[in-house]
Amino acid sequence: MFRESIKRMTPYRPGEQPRPGQRLIKLNTNENPYPPSPRVRRAVAKAMAGSAIRLYPAPRADEFVASASRIYSIPQSMIMAGNGSDELLAMVFRATLGSGDTVAYPVPTYSLYDTLALVQEARILHCPVGADFELPLDALAQARANLTIVCSPNSPSGISTPTRSLGALAKRLDGRLLVIDEAYADFADENALGLVRRHRNVVVLRTLSKSYSLAGMRLGLCFARPPVIDALLKVKDSYNLSRVALAAGAEALRDSGWMRRNVAKVIRTRALTEARLRKLGFVVPPSQANFVLARIPGRDMAPVTRGLRRAGILVRHFAAPLLHDALRISIGTPAEMAALFKALAPLVRATASKSKCRIHT
Repeated sequence: MFRESIKRMTPYRPGEQPRPGQRLIKLNTNENPYPPSPRVRRAVAKAMAGSAIRLYPAPRADEFVASASRIYSIPQSMIMAGNGSDELLAMVFRATLGSGDTVAYPVPTYSLYDTLALVQEARILHCPVGADFELPLDALAQARANLTIVCSPNSPSGISTPTRSLGALAKRLDGRLLVIDEAYADFADENALGLVRRHRNVVVLRTLSKSYSLAGMRLGLCFARPPVIDALLKVKDSYNLSRVALAAGAEALRDSGWMRRNVAKVIRTRALTEARLRKLGFVVPPSQANFVLARIPGRDMAPVTRGLRRAGILVRHFAAPLLHDALRISIGTPAEMAALFKALAPLVRATASKSKCRIHT
C-alpha cells in the first residue's frame, strides 16, 4: 500500500508532550515559558466570536504577511506563510528534491531534515560540524547539493553561524538553494534576513513558536526572492493556515515589543543557567537560542534524563553517538530552572560515582 522508501524509513519523533492533567516541568521542546501578548488572546477571541470561521481563510495569509512585511521591511512578494516553519521546510523539500537528488546540511542538527529528505527519496549528505560546533563551510560548498540547509542558531548546540559566513556560503553555492532555518534567531545577536535581498538563492525561515510564544498556533514565515516564493507556492496547500491562527499571528507581530521583553528574560535566565551548569562540571557551548546543550564528555546522560523524568522534569536526550553525553535543556522561568538544578545536582553526583566503579574478575 505504501512506497518502499516510506516502509523503510524511521519517523521523526517529537519530544514528549505531557498528557492532559499531567504536571511536569517541560524543558524538552524549546517552547517559550512566558505567555503571548494579551493582544493575541483578544484577536483569537474576536476571530472565534464572529461567523467568519465558516469561511475559508485567505490563501496567501494576507493580513499576517502584511504584518510581517511591516515589521521586517520586506516586500509582501518576498514572504510566504506556513503552518509553522516545519510545513515551510516540507514545501522546500517537495519543490527542490526528487529521487536521487542531494541535500546537504551540518550534523548534528534538527533531525526532521532527515525525515523530509527520506520522504522525497533524496540522497542525504551529512557534513559534521567542527569541534566547537562551527559550520563546516568548505564541506557544504564542495558538496554542491541541490539543496543546502543551515540551522542558525543550530539545534541542539545553540551555536549561531555568523551572517558573513552564510553570505559567503550562498555565493559559493553558485545559484543552488541555501535555506537558513532561523527558528531561534530572535534570541541571537544577529540574523541573516538581510541576505535574501543580496542573494537570489537564499531562503530564510522563521517561526512564531519560540520567541512569540505561539507554538500551539503553528505559524511560520518564509522570506526569499519573488521567483523562489512563486515556485514554493505551487506546492503549498490551498488553505494552510486557519483564520484563528492568522489573526493571532498578525497581532503578535504588531506587538513585537511584548516578544522582545520575554526574549530578554529568557536570555538573562540562559546566562545564569550556563554558569550553573558549568559549576556542576558540564561543558556548555555559548548558546544563542532559548536552550542550552550541556555535556559531560564520555558520560551517558540517559540515566540523568530518566532521573529528571522521575522528578517531574522533561529535558531532551539524544541517543545518537555524538550526543549521548549531552542534555538539551530549554530555558524556563527562574522557578522552573531552580527546580531543575535541585533535581540535577544529586543525579550528576550519583552518575559520577557510578562511572568510577570498575568490575575486576
